[in-house]
Amino acid sequence: MISTKLNLQDILPLTCSRAGTCCHGNQVFLNPWELYCLAREKKISPREFRDFYCDFDGIRLKFDGKADLRGKKACSQYLDNFGCSVHIGRPLACRLFPLGRQIQSENVNYIFQGTTFPCLDGCPEVIKLTELTVEAYLKGQETESFETAQDAYLEIMQNMADIAFELLLDTELAASGEKETLKLWRKMGIESPKELVDRIGSEWLDLLMIPAFFSESEVLENPLIFAEKHNELLQEKAQEKFGNLKTLEDLKQASVLVMALALFLAKAIGANPTSLAVHWVETAKSFGAKE
Repeated sequence: MISTKLNLQDILPLTCSRAGTCCHGNQVFLNPWELYCLAREKKISPREFRDFYCDFDGIRLKFDGKADLRGKKACSQYLDNFGCSVHIGRPLACRLFPLGRQIQSENVNYIFQGTTFPCLDGCPEVIKLTELTVEAYLKGQETESFETAQDAYLEIMQNMADIAFELLLDTELAASGEKETLKLWRKMGIESPKELVDRIGSEWLDLLMIPAFFSESEVLENPLIFAEKHNELLQEKAQEKFGNLKTLEDLKQASVLVMALALFLAKAIGANPTSLAVHWVETAKSFGAKE
């Protein structure tokens, strides 16, 4: 973990200001755990929160509120002269702002791209705050459980990709010399979230973003248990739908669908779907698949 000391005049917690620099003109992507936490804080169902306040079937918060002096629209959860209306349930991106989180070879780094933090201009009162290390800032923002959820969904993303590999490589599909599957994998890496939503369909998107166990309160308090339960549901659904496919066309469609889910989830957790698609295509080719 980075221990570099940063000024809190530079890394403003959301509760410190009503100006809401962090709540205007940004993109906040959500994993399923974060969607649930927001809905719980809003005291509505995850489905309602997704349908009212999110874009692309739940992976991104809407920023459709009143514009600030810079012309940047507010997050759907921002209230004038108050701030974030779901502060306790806010997602990891909001807790980290304006920092980013990057995982390389299992090492976690906290980064910032730029020379000055945006809070200085939009929220001038932060200059009165004291200095904190990055570690202390993260502790104050209570990021731990949300980082745990993010990492768990990174594993689920890979699990979904593994199913797509199995449907391609452990069947007759790759052996047949079929080339369309990998072409579609690569294409999906550069598709927009809307295109992936259209490709995936509502049944799988509901299972991915608002799984049925939301009523089980003991599951929902722990992000690891939540993610484990969710992974089990996804695996069971995949086995049910794809366990007895016979034709090459059905295998191709199944592999493409599951890879689309993996890439859609990649967007939700801030991974780079384009790079992932290229990596997965090249990996499949190294095992004999054709493009």
